[in-house]
Amino acid sequence: MTTTARGSFELTSFEPETVDEAPGAALGRVRMTKTFAGDLVGTSTVHMLSVNDLEGNPAAYVAVERFTGELAGRKGSFVVQHSAPGSDGEQLAIRVVAGTGSDELAGIGGTLDIVRAEDGGHTYVLNYTLG
Repeated sequence: MTTTARGSFELTSFEPETVDEAPGAALGRVRMTKTFAGDLVGTSTVHMLSVNDLEGNPAAYVAVERFTGELAGRKGSFVVQHSAPGSDGEQLAIRVVAGTGSDELAGIGGTLDIVRAEDGGHTYVLNYTLG
């Protein structure tokens, strides 16, 4: 049975680094931290590889993110994988990586949707199952 968790998060740190800049694109690495509220209560660390066009606009990214805390009162951690293939309308996909759940979150699977509001705030919807 799939359960839905909802809430918000704040970006608490953003540490970008350009690693390769050449004609056509700039490649970067970013480390971020987040604090979650709602059905997810805890923190996460994100490790992202990004591509920006020469005007500095995001073109694509991949990332892994480890959440540690509580989900609906269950303590543990799990990892999600982000994939945004481009800026031409392709859909951002974020999924729980199988086998990464620990403690009371062992066996978790699912998908995560993130919505960024016009004011810069972020909300999430996690549709998950626990094995």
